[in-house]
Amino acid sequence: MRIGELSKRTSVSTRLLRYYEKQGLLVSARRSNGYREFDDDAPMIVAQIRGLLDAGLPTEVIREVLPCAEGKAPRLNNCPELSAVLHEVLQNIETRMDKLSHHRDALLTYLDSPSTTAPEETRAVKSSTVPTMASGASSETR
Repeated sequence: MRIGELSKRTSVSTRLLRYYEKQGLLVSARRSNGYREFDDDAPMIVAQIRGLLDAGLPTEVIREVLPCAEGKAPRLNNCPELSAVLHEVLQNIETRMDKLSHHRDALLTYLDSPSTTAPEETRAVKSSTVPTMASGASSETR
């Protein structure tokens, strides 16, 4: 099947399908006219990729995991060596969640305070050193 049909069957844009192919997650053959030709199992593979992305796995890990995936869900069979990799990804997610929780708590502290204005001396320092979201600065300052 060509990329347009695969896109329709999976509700994934052709641009994203090309990205998956570039990342080594999806394989196609090239016709003599240059069109991509995907195997009949490509929709299942795309569903597996989407499921693994939804689980928080980066594409480089998915490349390792995908050969072990079975079914749309997917189940990971016959690859016990991937357990350590998946536990590491899980630990990274939990670390990010802890950091986000800390950020949320800090923001709630500011929102819960009786006054949202800073003392005069700190306002001058903050305005010269802290980037604002409107200026296009990153929301992450650490």
